[in-house]
Amino acid sequence: MQKTMECAGKGLGSRCIGPARRRCGRCGAVAYCSASHQLLHWSDHKDECKRLEEQMKHVDVLNDFPFTFTEESTVQVVCGKQESRCSFLSKRGIHRVGMWMYECCCGLSIASFDCTRFLLIFCFHVFCSFEVKSTDACWNLPSILCPCSEPSFQTTKHLCSWKDYFDWRSIPLHSPVALLLHWPLTIYYATQVTGLRSFNSEFGDKLCIHYLGPEKELLQLSVFGELRALFPGVQVTVELIGPEIPQHRNGEIINLCSYAHCADADCICKSSSENFSSTTGMIKSSVVTLQLHKGFYHDCYGDIVKDSVPHLIIAPNAGIAAYSSWRLTIELIREINIPAVFSDYCEEACHLAASCISTITGCPLKLPIQLNPFRQPMVVEDSALSLPCYSNCFLFGV
Repeated sequence: MQKTMECAGKGLGSRCIGPARRRCGRCGAVAYCSASHQLLHWSDHKDECKRLEEQMKHVDVLNDFPFTFTEESTVQVVCGKQESRCSFLSKRGIHRVGMWMYECCCGLSIASFDCTRFLLIFCFHVFCSFEVKSTDACWNLPSILCPCSEPSFQTTKHLCSWKDYFDWRSIPLHSPVALLLHWPLTIYYATQVTGLRSFNSEFGDKLCIHYLGPEKELLQLSVFGELRALFPGVQVTVELIGPEIPQHRNGEIINLCSYAHCADADCICKSSSENFSSTTGMIKSSVVTLQLHKGFYHDCYGDIVKDSVPHLIIAPNAGIAAYSSWRLTIELIREINIPAVFSDYCEEACHLAASCISTITGCPLKLPIQLNPFRQPMVVEDSALSLPCYSNCFLFGV
């Protein structure tokens, strides 16, 4: 039996009389506690109903992943049959540990947790060498299940699916690492759809990304080390900008000198040679550099671009229609004319965002709404809509 949804007419007229079990007969995407709330909500729902009906026709496409656990992480989670995020992670020994801490509802919130525990195992700060050793920055998986070291070969083709990526990295399709790797893979895919796809020819040996609105990623920063493999020979700089960054981390620089480590004690990823020069004994130059900036992009941009002019702006799970603060940022992006890619959890959220953007800019999207092949392969629990929602599910851009 499907989980009970929230009444779409909640807050309209009288209080809800019970669970929302009465679905819209046309789209089936929204539910109500009563006929009266359905009638009250119709003036708002009538414009979206046909659109949601069309989106509901593509549910099978949204749930289509190559993984052996796909049934567990999609249908069984959203229908509440046998799985939840917690049970899925528990069965794999990664529930509430390390980078997986924030992948279920019982994980710790960023607001109450000191994110400094989640730095990469080896990192090099701007003013001094600083080595952090912590199982929190580990995959907590055996080496065969995770990308903890250099790939065996550089890919000669563009990766266009999770199957492409897992084949290239020689990771079996029962590994859950895609639940975290959707962050760097979405960055990689965004460089393709915006035209920065010619394997370094567009940006030479340096690539600068302005990454807007990080939240749970702040507890998973070491997964961004995978950008080393995705952009070989390129110095990748990711400026993470957003109001959720703790004040004490504002301005922090983290150089990712290795991939996130596996749980095997004797794996090559534990070798210091990966991080230190055998001739000088000094830490090698980082390939991926992260810098944290607290605040809204339109407020921080002037200071950041003094040292870091972006090739690409990306805003994962942006929620543009939900936050009025996006208006000034969208106006800035229009002015500076840098390619910007946004994502959101479902197609409807992207549609609402596109409407907001066109109202602000007077122009349609340059990058139309499209499914992200590297969306997180675990459905969001307790969605307000019956539509399957996934982190980084759809992309669009200006």
